[in-house]
Amino acid sequence: MGENRLVQGRYRLLDLVGRGGMGEVWRARDESLGRQVAVKCLRPLGPQDDPSFTRVLRERFRREARVAAALSHRGVTVVHDFGEDDGILYLVMELLQGRDLSRLLEDNKGHPLPVDDVLDIAEQVAAALAYTHRQGIVHRDLKPANIVRLTDGTVKICDFGIARLGHGIGFTARLTGTGIALGTPHYMSPEQIGGAEVDQRSDLYSLGCVLYEIATGAPPFDLDDTWAILLGHRDTPPRPPREHRPELPEPFERAVLDLLAKRPEERPYDARELGLRLTAGRTAPPYRPGTAAGRPRPGDAAPRERRLPFWTLGMNTGHKAVGTGLRALPPDPGAALTGAWTARPADARAGAAVLSRPSPDALAALTARRQQGLALARRGRWVEACEIHLAVAGERAALLGPDHPETLAARCEAAFALGRAGRAADALDAYTAVAEARERTLGPDHPDTLAARQETAYVLGRLGRHFEAHQGYASVLAARVRVLGPDHPDTLRCRHNLAFSLGRLGRLEDSCRTALDVAAARARVLGPDHPDTLVTRYEVAYALGQLGRWEEALDTYREVAGARARTLGPGHPDTLAARYEEGISLGRLGRGAEALRVYRALVEDRTRLQGPVHPETLRARHGLGVNLGRLGRWEEALAEARDVCAQRERVLGTDHPDTLVSRREVAVALGWMGRWPQALAEYRAVAAAREHVLGPGHPDTLASRNDEAHCLEQLGRGGEAAELYRRVAVLSRQRTPGGP
Repeated sequence: MGENRLVQGRYRLLDLVGRGGMGEVWRARDESLGRQVAVKCLRPLGPQDDPSFTRVLRERFRREARVAAALSHRGVTVVHDFGEDDGILYLVMELLQGRDLSRLLEDNKGHPLPVDDVLDIAEQVAAALAYTHRQGIVHRDLKPANIVRLTDGTVKICDFGIARLGHGIGFTARLTGTGIALGTPHYMSPEQIGGAEVDQRSDLYSLGCVLYEIATGAPPFDLDDTWAILLGHRDTPPRPPREHRPELPEPFERAVLDLLAKRPEERPYDARELGLRLTAGRTAPPYRPGTAAGRPRPGDAAPRERRLPFWTLGMNTGHKAVGTGLRALPPDPGAALTGAWTARPADARAGAAVLSRPSPDALAALTARRQQGLALARRGRWVEACEIHLAVAGERAALLGPDHPETLAARCEAAFALGRAGRAADALDAYTAVAEARERTLGPDHPDTLAARQETAYVLGRLGRHFEAHQGYASVLAARVRVLGPDHPDTLRCRHNLAFSLGRLGRLEDSCRTALDVAAARARVLGPDHPDTLVTRYEVAYALGQLGRWEEALDTYREVAGARARTLGPGHPDTLAARYEEGISLGRLGRGAEALRVYRALVEDRTRLQGPVHPETLRARHGLGVNLGRLGRWEEALAEARDVCAQRERVLGTDHPDTLVSRREVAVALGWMGRWPQALAEYRAVAAAREHVLGPGHPDTLASRNDEAHCLEQLGRGGEAAELYRRVAVLSRQRTPGGP
């Protein structure tokens, strides 16, 4: 969308009001009626976006339009029109002249709003919710950013993008099937966190969180760790608001604490009841000390142990109204620039130099460059992204100091980009340096230190240094268990990595056993269909296959593929990866016809979703060709192998490992067809390329030389074959310590 564009021949875009990850809001002029309106546009979604996510996002946008357009109340934003223009979904709403509660708190420098304003806002929102709930609509994402106070004092609820009709349970279940969490952690009800069905009382809990924040200056569970926030909502009674701000009326405090009751049945039944209580509280007698509603009382039972829902791990804390600045994007949680120095007390006592805060212009320029790097990374342009992240890290060091937390966060992002750009050795150096600096400035057990050490171990594994990677994971795991406990998601992630490294060390039984333990723990803590649980079950299946237990591996891959299709969507890359492994397992079990059906369907899906020459499409076609050969259909297998080899050579390069695997498959087909001279030429070309790239003693090179010797035998050239076998044996012994 751009300035002065005419949408649907009627709405002239004037200037950008706001922008989010999924779209933009513009001030516009309705040319037909001569009035100003707000136009909300969903950003164009391209082939790089996950199709299942795109489908759900568009459906939610349409649902917001249908739900909001059906509402007519002074406390709800009016929707005038909805449609699609040149592939872009748009929603036309009344143009609100005012500030949302999040902005009001920020304008007030994080201080709570005046008491009279708090009470007025509470009553108006209660009235609006009473109306929407009577229409059978639950908002499900009530937060300060979705409540606007106009310049005339009117308060309106906005953004019904994830609202649910009270009778539309099946529809909502389909929308939430992608694993996209609904709600914002600081304002979510316990039942929403637990994945249970929600009704209007969930909105009342969220309203309690909002009122608590505008009345005290902070949400009831004002923590930076998502896990702690969710546990707080689920298990911890909030501190009474008057402990933060004694001048609040007692009836208001009682109402807020009742709204924040853990059990829905202990909250006000509906918003109308709440409104009556708030109005009556304006004339209530002064506060007298006593037991406030919501406080734990002697004899109260301890909170029941309940699991957090399967989708909570991937959530960040979201933006709260009085946050400290930009929220970070992956991979490093501290990488967003704020410019605030957080030196340890020991540093201050030692008289360490503290740099002055950089100018706003310098911070803005640096933030813009970081965003440019992230945008390049999202498009897969890792070499360019890497150079930008390295430059940003250097500039942060100059502005903030080499050991400033944000400098180290930027260096982590640069390390991540280095790894994705194929510079694993440089990434290892970068992560090692960050881990050392964080240990020096934050301490050895600080979460940021452990995160950097864990990334260091990961890169060691990428470099084939699996023993060192295993040692690194074991050390981090011990610290995580000590600091966070055995079942914390970060602990389980480290144990998962440890299982992976055990497998690469050849300790397959240990790897399988560890992965099974982690999968069980993740299923218990996160839920059986959480993406992390399924990743570990995928690792279990891999270990089972390596142990030759292919029936068990096949069953596990199939279960993972089915669960991923339900939670992530049938076209998600992780779902497709599990289906690919299902095909491999079927082939290993000699069930070539079934494997062929799996690969044909996979090739069709990969081609549709990623294109015909995507490496994963070609990988699926390679599997298809292999199974054609297993079924004795060698003419078809040869044609498929030759075409895949040509495509891989063009896309990946002549000496790429995947290209060479396809070229070997050409040779295999030629041999089975009795065309041994041609097979010999192909085997020799593969062996020469592998020797050039990997070295003469690499296992893949030696396997190719054995293929070449076998070909020579078939051609009756026994002497040459024997000499080649002897050379391979010598090189193999040289690779094996203690060999004869």
